[in-house]
Formats: sequence, structure tokens, C-alpha cells
Amino acid sequence: MIPFSVLDLVPIIEGGSAAASLAGALQLARHAETLGLQRYWVAEHHNMPGIASTATAVVIAHVAAGTRTIRVGAGGVMLPNHAPLVIAEQFGTLAALHPGRIDLGLGRAPGTDAGTVRALRRELNASDRFAEDLEELRGYFGAAAADQAVRAVPAMEVEVAFWLLGSSSYGAQLAALLGLPFAFAAHFSPEWLMPALTLYRQLFRPSALLQRPYAMVCVNLIAADSDAAARRLFTSHQQAFVRLRRGRPGRLPPPVDDITQVCSPEELTLAAHAMQASFVGSLDTLQDSLTPFLHTTQPDELMVHVMVYDPIARLHSLTLTAQLRERLAAAPVPADDATALPG
Repeated sequence: MIPFSVLDLVPIIEGGSAAASLAGALQLARHAETLGLQRYWVAEHHNMPGIASTATAVVIAHVAAGTRTIRVGAGGVMLPNHAPLVIAEQFGTLAALHPGRIDLGLGRAPGTDAGTVRALRRELNASDRFAEDLEELRGYFGAAAADQAVRAVPAMEVEVAFWLLGSSSYGAQLAALLGLPFAFAAHFSPEWLMPALTLYRQLFRPSALLQRPYAMVCVNLIAADSDAAARRLFTSHQQAFVRLRRGRPGRLPPPVDDITQVCSPEELTLAAHAMQASFVGSLDTLQDSLTPFLHTTQPDELMVHVMVYDPIARLHSLTLTAQLRERLAAAPVPADDATALPG
């Protein structure tokens, strides 16, 4: 049975507040922990009115302090937005507070607009230095060299689990060359999934940290007691995607009975393409659709993104997801003619 984990963007719902969303994040992480999920990650986004995980390290501290065993981390920190020393200090502190539980997933994209990049006091081309910044960041952890003038306290005394993130081939290749675990964002970039996984596995070089490739794949997954109920829950995510593409991002809207009444056919086609790696339905439906996907992609770990308006429905979706994990572990291996993505 492969491990299951959860990605939370800490969505702020219409009629809700950031404070309520942050409380809900801890509730979701605690629930994931009771279900035996491997890790809970939050992602850095800026200038997004519907996302409360902006200060990623602060949210991780909040969640890690309120849980006991589940790994907690960033999926991820967008390194071009920060000085490596600052990230080392933040995550070194987190690792000192919560030994053996902190993950640091790093992304190359700024994850925001040009105006926000300037407001962060970063250069628009900072991503061009990603490999160099990553090397500097990793150098702050562990024993410092005798002649090392700048040191990150307490990063020198702790270890964090480094991951590289990707939505194309760049992260896959760099993770392979450095011998690091790799997490792919299939939940919004499905077309690059198989090329990236193939590159990562083919180019992987064993390191002191990792002897064989370890790939995690993130998908959208919403489970409910019936297919109709799950599809209705999914309309919140569809609406949010369409509003973002319209240039009018906002808070997560409530679900609707008929998505065609609020989104055009062209918008729904675009959303369907971008969210091909979405699994929505009852346990039976999810088992039928996810089994060939896992058989084709062969991830070492599956991360589920659960963008649901109602907090109770979101917790229930995760409960069903844990049941799905058990079903998949007990199911026979499918035939080799499976397709990589759901139709």
C-alpha cells in the first residue's frame, strides 16, 4: 500500500474568514493524522484573496504544534521569493521544534504576479538562480564549515527533508541529478506528468539522502457517498479555476447544482483539460478510475488536493479517501492497457 498524503491551500470560502480557514487547516491535519496519512503540506501563494497559506512557515508551525506524528511541510516554498538564509532560519527553527517531522518542498516558480514579486523585494528573474539558491540553502543545514562566515541558526543542528517540486521537466531533472525526492503537481499540470516522471527515474543519481527515485504525485480528489454528491462538491473548484482564468480570483464559492449555468462550455473545456488528474465520485467510482492511473504512473506516494467548500464534507472526503487507500491496497493489479489519465 503506497502512502497517501494531503495538500491544503487553506482556502478561504465565501462568507468565511482567514481565521476560520486556518482553524480548519489544523482540523484537517489532525483528521489526516488519525487516518494514518503520511504528510500534510501547505503551499505558498501571494496576493490570492481565496488562499490563507501565504505565510507558509507560520502555517506549518501552527499545524505542527497541534499535531503529534504526521509530517508537516511546504508543498511548497517558492524559493525565488526568498533569500535562502531566511528559509534556512525558518525551517531550521521548525525542525528544532518538531524533530523528524518537517518537510521542505521547494518550487522554482514565483507563484504570483510581477507586481507582487516587486512587493516581495525580489527580482523578476530570480528563478534563473534557482539551482544556485538551492545549493546555498542546503549548505546552511548540518555542520558548518570552519571558514563559513554566515550561519543559519538553528539549521546547523537539525535536518529537514528536502523535496523538489515540479509542474514540468525542470524540477524532475534537477531532483534526479541531486538525488532528491520529487513531487509532481499533476493537479494543475497533467500534461507534463509522464514526461517528468520518466526523466526523473531515468536520470536519477543515488545520493547520501536517497538511494533510489522517490516520486510523489499530487492529484485532485473529492470523495462523497455518491457520484452526484461528489460532482456537486467539485463545482466549487471548477468555479474557482474559471474565475482565476477570467482574471478575477476570489474566495472559494459554494457548490452549484448545474455548473453550466455559471461557466461557459469553453471555460469548462479549459478547466477539464487543466484538471485531467481529478478523481471525483463515490468509492466504487474512485477505485475504478484511480487504479489504472496508479498502475501507469507508479508513484511512490499519492498526495490528494481536496478543494471543498463545506468543512464537514471536506473531512468526510478525506475519511473516504483513507478507505479508498485500503481498497486499492487489497485490489488485484490491473491489466497493462491502462491509460495514464482519466478520460
